Amino acid sequence: MKEKYYITTAIAYTSRKPHIGNTYEVVLTDAIARYKRQRNYDVFFLTGTDEHGQKIGEAAKESGITPQQYVDGVAGEIKNIWNLMNTSYDHFIRTTDEYHVKAVQQIFNTLYEQGDIYKGEYEGWYCVPCEAFFTQTQLVDGCCPDCGREVKKTKEEAYFFKMSKYQDRLMKHIEEHPDFIQPESRKREMINNFLKPGLQDLCVSRTSFDWGIPVTFDNGHVIYVWIDALSNYITALGYTPEGESDLYKKYWPADVHVIGKDILRFHTIYWPIMLMALGEPLPKQIFGHPWLLAGADKISKSRGNAIYADDLVKLFGVDAVRYYLLSEMPYAQDGTISYENIINRYNTDLANILGNLVNRTVAMQQKYFNGIIANPCDEEECDVDLKAFALQAAVVCGEKMDAFKTAEALSEIMNLARRSNKYIDETTPWTLAKDESKKERLGGVLYNLIESIRFIAVLLMPHMPETAENIFEQIGATERSWESLSVFGHTVSGTSVGQATALFARLDEKKMLEEIENSIKKEQEQAKNATKESEKGATAENISIEDFAKLQMKIGLVLESNRVEGADKLLVSKIKIGDEVRQIVSGIAKHYTPEDFVGKKVVVLTNLKPVKLRGVLSEGMILAASDGDKLGVLTTDIDLPDGTTIR
Repeated sequence: MKEKYYITTAIAYTSRKPHIGNTYEVVLTDAIARYKRQRNYDVFFLTGTDEHGQKIGEAAKESGITPQQYVDGVAGEIKNIWNLMNTSYDHFIRTTDEYHVKAVQQIFNTLYEQGDIYKGEYEGWYCVPCEAFFTQTQLVDGCCPDCGREVKKTKEEAYFFKMSKYQDRLMKHIEEHPDFIQPESRKREMINNFLKPGLQDLCVSRTSFDWGIPVTFDNGHVIYVWIDALSNYITALGYTPEGESDLYKKYWPADVHVIGKDILRFHTIYWPIMLMALGEPLPKQIFGHPWLLAGADKISKSRGNAIYADDLVKLFGVDAVRYYLLSEMPYAQDGTISYENIINRYNTDLANILGNLVNRTVAMQQKYFNGIIANPCDEEECDVDLKAFALQAAVVCGEKMDAFKTAEALSEIMNLARRSNKYIDETTPWTLAKDESKKERLGGVLYNLIESIRFIAVLLMPHMPETAENIFEQIGATERSWESLSVFGHTVSGTSVGQATALFARLDEKKMLEEIENSIKKEQEQAKNATKESEKGATAENISIEDFAKLQMKIGLVLESNRVEGADKLLVSKIKIGDEVRQIVSGIAKHYTPEDFVGKKVVVLTNLKPVKLRGVLSEGMILAASDGDKLGVLTTDIDLPDGTTIR
């Protein structure tokens, strides 16, 4: 019987499209899940979306659609990106799923009935985007300490969870389970910053908004994010306080929650205490991964430096993006991302080292033996060294993957590829091919290379599954299991290799960066001109009614809005116009934040020729009026349906 392995990501918040930093988490978790399947574990990989809260309720209201419609759209986009990145999740939970809603209500009721939840009143400063309360002393310059946005003074009736009741028990658990919080630095942070100073009771219901799971016994209260979102890890398995499903009995406790370091407190303090109160086992481990930074800054939509997975995939392909994410991020320190770094890694590791090794080996096998793999031959010193290197690489990779150190595992794989390239230089197959008496030796050399490449492909399967499959096809490999890496020699003599095709075509770094830079400049100029035109107002020249009739203007509803990377003035928005949704870039970012713009009904010129601004397609124009430093988008004085024609 297979040993079970339950692994989860944090569930993504359905406010807007996830950036590449969010995407890193699901790719990392996928690599671990794929590796565990290779090692013959019965894996259950959970991911999903967090869909309640004040921010979503407000955005939906401003959009003129229901909160459910709003989260349906964003959750669909998140799922599409997870699928694009070839992640092998077993279940995608949404906190609006009916089974989750019912289970959360039962959990809340149970905690209340046993005296762990009580009714009170909360007064403090609240950040809507972060959905978090702060005291006056926690604010930074009067703003949210996490995102820097404006906070609102809030006073409302609420239910509270008795955190302090379980503090000592949690401290004891952490002490007795040294691997419970990883990396070690994160554990010290939680103990020193939160547990030792003493826990405050936690607000677990809200009355100032209604987009949430209702408290069944007190109208007007909705269950706040902590119990709602965190409970997904057990409700997805069919847990309820009234009964445990077979799936829950099989997979719980989770083997690891993979989360960002910024939400470590919720998972290592709030979540374990909730489970203690419910009388359920705690997860075996919480791994707080580092951040992916753009330069020195955390990637953030509000900072305007967000990079998106689908854009990178268009440039580099899925596996190249997966490789960069998994190889760039250290175990405990933050990683960085830039176009220069991606191109450099792509050319150096994927094109030069890996791609060149596979291509020339398969090409030589075709050239010298018509693609038929020969028998191994008597060993020379370099053969022994290559085999030992491959066998050791498999051992080390396993150890690194067990510790979630994907960057170190990939480094070991690339070292094996380097050693294999060195083996080609040591044996010089092209020289052996000139001497008929050395044909047997030549066949043995190529056999060793094919087998070494097979090792590399097996080791790459968790990280770059499509590339691994491509390699297997090129070398004609039939044995692809992790277990096969305990012996060097599973390549079958007499079988045929496939055709040599380039895994990764080398990129012209200078040319590519110049094109990106030129595109940025062009889009900046277009945006500048568009802004000037919008500020000029009507021209002095009279036009006829026929000229005016050429303009097609309609009411549009802003569903989503983000800053355009590298452009201070530009927002890119998804705008619903009747039965269609268009993407429009507007030079209004200095007057509207993305959060403020979502939900507005605006006037859209729909028959304007599509253009690209900073590489982002714009399919229309939003009309606005300006007076000096003031700018306002045009709308109507009554609420009209989106798609309404303006005459």
